[in-house]
Amino acid sequence: MAIAMKIAAQISKSSWIRRMFEEGERLRQEFGAESVYDFTLGNPDVEPPEAFQREFLALAQHPLPGMHRYMNNAGYGETRAAVAEKLAGQSGLDVTADHVVMTCGAGGALNVVLKTILNPGEEVIILAPYFVEYKFYIDNHGGVPVEVWTDHASFQLDIDAIEKALTPKTRAIIICSPNNPTGVIYPEESLRKLGEVVKRVHKHNGHLVYVISDEPYARIAYDGKHVPNIFPLIESSIIVTSHSKDLALPGERIGYLAANPRMDTVMQFMEGAVFSNRVLGFVNAPALMQRLVAKLQDESVDIADYQAKRDLLVNELTAMGFEMVKPDGAFYLFPKSPLADDVVFVKLAQKHHILLVPGAGFGAPGFFRIAYCVDMKVIERSLPAWSALAKEAGLKG
Repeated sequence: MAIAMKIAAQISKSSWIRRMFEEGERLRQEFGAESVYDFTLGNPDVEPPEAFQREFLALAQHPLPGMHRYMNNAGYGETRAAVAEKLAGQSGLDVTADHVVMTCGAGGALNVVLKTILNPGEEVIILAPYFVEYKFYIDNHGGVPVEVWTDHASFQLDIDAIEKALTPKTRAIIICSPNNPTGVIYPEESLRKLGEVVKRVHKHNGHLVYVISDEPYARIAYDGKHVPNIFPLIESSIIVTSHSKDLALPGERIGYLAANPRMDTVMQFMEGAVFSNRVLGFVNAPALMQRLVAKLQDESVDIADYQAKRDLLVNELTAMGFEMVKPDGAFYLFPKSPLADDVVFVKLAQKHHILLVPGAGFGAPGFFRIAYCVDMKVIERSLPAWSALAKEAGLKG
């Protein structure tokens, strides 16, 4: 075999998202782009905010000496300070540049954190439904993923289930709010309870359990909802995030990790994270993007655009008979599959040129994901196809 058996096995189990995206390419070539409704990939269709374009142009016209060279492996001091200032304002804590490492997106940040904290065989709790790459990231660093379901009706945290899953081998819990794929936001009360659980474990047996908060959608919240900052609620917490979604920069791979300044041995963790950032081969986050995002910590894409798309789809699909939890943020819907087998339903949807991702791809069979970060005209054109699909699947709207 030309590649490692482990990698070959992982490819066979790999992301449904990419697999369905590739199916979309085939359908577009056969039927034309106008007749295919691709809801597979969380790839923002909007452009970065005007402030990004302005800063980008200014930097191109007035380049800084040495702006493309290596910098400290943690990132530019001024960029880390800008991130820290934003986090300090949100949390009310003394977050400084020393608590921040600039990374190659949230995926890079997660790998850096996991390499820093995991010993071989230690466990990381992931909450179903979950982003499927979590399993591969954990495996990258010798860890063992442990799946724990959220509440089946609301997709909110099931604190009792999490507590029961904790073992002496548990090293971390990964949460994502607003969540991919469900769009739910975890409220302060739930996060505080989770913090009490891990603090109690640490107090009783000295076992530190990290809570890693994956937050690329934290600025995409609807109806005036608030995404709580995790630092005041959970002492042993680490934020990992990117500007892929809030600034619509997924291809630029710019993000950061930040450690709670109240965490025990926080500076030891930071030393490990800076080292891991280097030896994983990331070395440092892209220099140009670091310069830009330092001035854009208060900027975001137009949330109203995403909310309008959410509202249209929720209202229309609910009227057709689909059942779902209305998301509070991100840009995904996660309805129940009308058929017992969500993979069969997704294949049926392809017949109507609707491309979806089965819930099995997120550790949640019986559901499917819709990524509505597409042009509104695509959503509007897709509605007759959705109606036909609903009827064929036996729904009575």
